[in-house]
Amino acid sequence: MKTKYIFITGGVVSGLGKGITASSLGRLLKNRGYKVVNQKFDPYINVDPGTMNPKEHGEVFVTEDGAETDLDLGHYERFTDVSLNHNCSVSSGKIYQNVLTKERRGDYLGKTVQVIPHVTNEIKDNIYSFEGQADIVITELGGTIGDIEGLAFVEAIRQVGLEQDPDDVVYIHVTLLPYISGSCELKSKPTQHSVKELQSFGIKPDILVCRSEIDIPEDIREKLALFCNVRPENVIPNLTAENLYAVPLMLEKHGLAKAVCKKLRLEKIEPQNEEWEKLIENIRNLSGVVNIALVGKYMQLQDSYLSVAESLRHGGFANGVKVNIGFIDSETITEETVKEVLGAYDGILVPGGFGNRGIEGKITAIKYARENNVPFMGICLGMQMAVVEFARNVLGLKDANSAEFSETTENPVIHIMENQKNVTEKGGTMRLGSYPCTIKKDTLAYKVYGEEHITERHRHRFEYNNDYKACLEAAGLIASGTSPDGSLVEIVEYKNHPFFIAGQFHPEFKSRPDRPAPIFKAFIKAAKEYFKIKK
Repeated sequence: MKTKYIFITGGVVSGLGKGITASSLGRLLKNRGYKVVNQKFDPYINVDPGTMNPKEHGEVFVTEDGAETDLDLGHYERFTDVSLNHNCSVSSGKIYQNVLTKERRGDYLGKTVQVIPHVTNEIKDNIYSFEGQADIVITELGGTIGDIEGLAFVEAIRQVGLEQDPDDVVYIHVTLLPYISGSCELKSKPTQHSVKELQSFGIKPDILVCRSEIDIPEDIREKLALFCNVRPENVIPNLTAENLYAVPLMLEKHGLAKAVCKKLRLEKIEPQNEEWEKLIENIRNLSGVVNIALVGKYMQLQDSYLSVAESLRHGGFANGVKVNIGFIDSETITEETVKEVLGAYDGILVPGGFGNRGIEGKITAIKYARENNVPFMGICLGMQMAVVEFARNVLGLKDANSAEFSETTENPVIHIMENQKNVTEKGGTMRLGSYPCTIKKDTLAYKVYGEEHITERHRHRFEYNNDYKACLEAAGLIASGTSPDGSLVEIVEYKNHPFFIAGQFHPEFKSRPDRPAPIFKAFIKAAKEYFKIKK
């Protein structure tokens, strides 16, 4: 079939859930048998979010092909179970970089380079890059309509509406209906103004998705339809769901997918949501609780660990338990406070990160988990700090450290990768994307994954120093997973512990609510067993 295009914009305020709406719609259309790809346009001038502070922008999600992308791509992948690529995350910086590169090469044949048509054409090239590869492309525009930095994207999607047949494009506007408690009423005026602004840019929304904390009365829907020039059945309520993964079924109930199918004249209208319904029923019937301490350093914004937190919940779904996550600032952990801070938890997870702030707290948390047989899982930096902790406190190398944090240590048990030594630019230059790992049999890692050969996604510059491998393994910290040629250590585990494992990679990027990453599933199972022992 000819590729269809869906554009999702936002109005009134940011943070309304455009990403979840786009993800949910992708799942609903996939459940109708269509091949769907989600895409995100971000208006910031950074080429990608890879150099941004997680406290400002949230986590950086990494695709299979090594693109550092917006966290909404994580939502897209978790909901649709489609592995996305570098064309699925596009910023203003990336667009301008491509345009200026072409200008320097002389591709524009001496013409004056302008926003229209050169920048908008570059944006449209990204939209059309999936032509023939997907039945439906869902493109979300970051920010809010009217933001000056996003105007080129708005103009580009307007042009797509003219270039394609009317039946091949649909515009969805996600907006807010604020509730005024004093008068006990929802207000439609902000949405009316937002739609008016969108129309001023030449785009008429076909569907309104209205975020609200309470049910939207029929008279409000009719008023919105009248003043915003959409059909009443295309005013879709988006209420607060019982859990994140219930949103697709809620939007299905309110007719979002059917409205899209009707506008795009799609033949397969009836959904096949049975598997997703089973997932939601499973989530509703979770019994028991495990408490997991997520010991990190970017706690001012919990979205910094969004995929990790979701993956822990996925592990809970598979084990029939609810996972309560304690977001623990590693700077609050010292030898004196560690038991008080972590004593109530059934498992300890130390995630990735950069820079030496809070590192000693992470090392102390790992030591506590190792010495007290608390289930432990480390990710990337968490794996590296597990090696440092073991070298210091078991091998007795008191100055052991990562070369990232100390240039003077005589025992750099973690050092910079060989191919990173001459890298000077920060953006997009780490070891990124999917790499293979070979797992030793008769190890915890093999028990977790059940196979010798796996692939996982990476994002790091530093690695395990093989000069220390023999002494670390002799003391019990086993390198149970390596690159196929054995040169890079990918997984370490402590053999004298019920569950102590850490990986250089980021398994959270491949976890799905109905198919959790094996290591998260095993970690929550261990935490569940530890909880029983504690009782």
